[in-house]
Amino acid sequence: MREASTPPDLSARLEAWAGCDPSRLDIAATVDAIARGCAEIAGLITRGPLAGALGASRGADNGGGDVQKELDVRCDQILYEACRSAPVAALASEEADHAMALDPEGRLLVAIDPLDGSSNIDTDVSVGTIFSVRRRIEGIDPGTDEAFLRPGREQVAAGYVVYGPHVALVMTVGDGVDLFVLDPEARRFRLIEAGLRVPEEAREFAINMSNYRHWDDRVRAYVDDLVAGGDGPRGGDYNMRWIASMVAEAHRIFIRGGIYLYPGDQRKGYANGRLRLVYEAAPIGMLMEQAGGRASDGKTPVADLVPEKLHQRVPLIFGSRPKVERLERYLATNWGNSERSPLFARRGLLTA
Repeated sequence: MREASTPPDLSARLEAWAGCDPSRLDIAATVDAIARGCAEIAGLITRGPLAGALGASRGADNGGGDVQKELDVRCDQILYEACRSAPVAALASEEADHAMALDPEGRLLVAIDPLDGSSNIDTDVSVGTIFSVRRRIEGIDPGTDEAFLRPGREQVAAGYVVYGPHVALVMTVGDGVDLFVLDPEARRFRLIEAGLRVPEEAREFAINMSNYRHWDDRVRAYVDDLVAGGDGPRGGDYNMRWIASMVAEAHRIFIRGGIYLYPGDQRKGYANGRLRLVYEAAPIGMLMEQAGGRASDGKTPVADLVPEKLHQRVPLIFGSRPKVERLERYLATNWGNSERSPLFARRGLLTA
């Protein structure tokens, strides 16, 4: 029987893309270094409790304001060392209060969430890493937070790794989105699908329904219409998903389509949601746009938002373009509690 050929690995893919262009070679070297760090993290996560109490709290908040777990800190250190080996001028991490200077000759900036979904560690549910790469701006000290306070539209590469039943890397260098899977024996990411696209049709949505009472009326109206299923304006039944790991939610949407919602709500500290613009929303936004999807704060594409501080939070909606655009139309109206039921028919006139 003929053996299947081995898919090309990430390094070869990046090398072919970069050619002899010095600026592209820098990007390729940086993405490759981050991927090697993620392969190391994958090995650590696979060991689970054998590697220690990875889910144990450090008893302190990280730069993003969340409680640090042991695995958060270890992943952050691995990716810090990975970026030190690349042409990276400075690194911004969820786990650090401020940006950190690295190579003074480096021409790139990297922003990372080393471990997304760390609340899932002890229950063996998928977690992930998110990264964003951009060029340093002349005249701005790259080791300061100010260097990262730029629109996501300036990113030159973005991606995530999801540590699940297999370890997948989804990344873009501004030329479409590619899907890689980690070969654990070779410790190399191998190309599985080039030109990945977000499916436009899917009957799945992801939101934390326990916060229903805190949402804006228009968000409730949108979700009510989905929950109403075949009896409501959407004319079909929908399934809800919620993994509490944004990377895992994004990966499902890349494979099956759908929509993810983390809106702002009325709880203290949640007016702007909980996801960080610089190293969570912006890279997911670039990936979604490169794959034909959409990501916004409910009104503006996240790629066009300009952060005012390093760990700024933002409402985030992403997924299949028609679905995100439909929710944006809900949010552009003045629907209220008293209008929701009578408006079933009117909302049904909206497409997608």
